[in-house]
Amino acid sequence: MTFGTQFTGTLAPNQSANYYTFGWSAASDVAWMIIPTTAGTGAQIQWTVSTQLSGTAITYWIMVKNLTSGTVNFQGRYAILNA
Repeated sequence: MTFGTQFTGTLAPNQSANYYTFGWSAASDVAWMIIPTTAGTGAQIQWTVSTQLSGTAITYWIMVKNLTSGTVNFQGRYAILNA
């Protein structure tokens, strides 16, 4: 298994943002996690993942939503399960 951080971001209160990352092998099984990094806030984040196949490569579209009334920093992390 391989782990890493693909992107970081900041969301204003109740803000949503769409992130994408491309060029991932279609042969890989990838799990995405959004991890709040703002300390002491009780941060709550919701995310959904969509995919787009182009030949043998996948683009992941990750919609991230801040469910709180405070600004939240976060990391977009991945795990390649069959690496």
